[in-house]
Amino acid sequence: MDVAKDAVAAAGGIGRQRAAGLLAKATKDELKAAWDALADKPGVRPVRGPETGLVMVRGSIGGGGAPFNLGEATVTRATVLLASGTAGHAQALGTSKEKVRLQAIFDALWQEGATQAWVEAALLTPVEARLAEEDRRRADETAATRVDFFTMVRGED
Repeated sequence: MDVAKDAVAAAGGIGRQRAAGLLAKATKDELKAAWDALADKPGVRPVRGPETGLVMVRGSIGGGGAPFNLGEATVTRATVLLASGTAGHAQALGTSKEKVRLQAIFDALWQEGATQAWVEAALLTPVEARLAEEDRRRADETAATRVDFFTMVRGED
């Protein structure tokens, strides 16, 4: 029984990881449009932030070298609590506090069974489609610059 419970928890974690990733890649306009389209807006209480700070970005040479401090990046984070008691968390590069606040709200809404399907349909699926289109377009642009080399054989060498 514990194995089944662990599998369900792991699958939920992967789903939440996917949702958080898509929320982080959503534009402020996409988040705002989804918020405006939400019929029953929940009560939202800020727990932390939104606040902006710096994080150290680390890198390594060649993927296997010793790590080093590359520099600092600006990050904004927020935590909100819905009236239902569900907490939502978000963080993103940049300084857009409104964007991160909306991300945290949609993270909390995604966790609730009553609104998860709506968040998927109204926000996450369109963001996923936009990202897939951007990837396809980038692949097409890259393919246009591809050079094929071939060797011509002379005689019976």
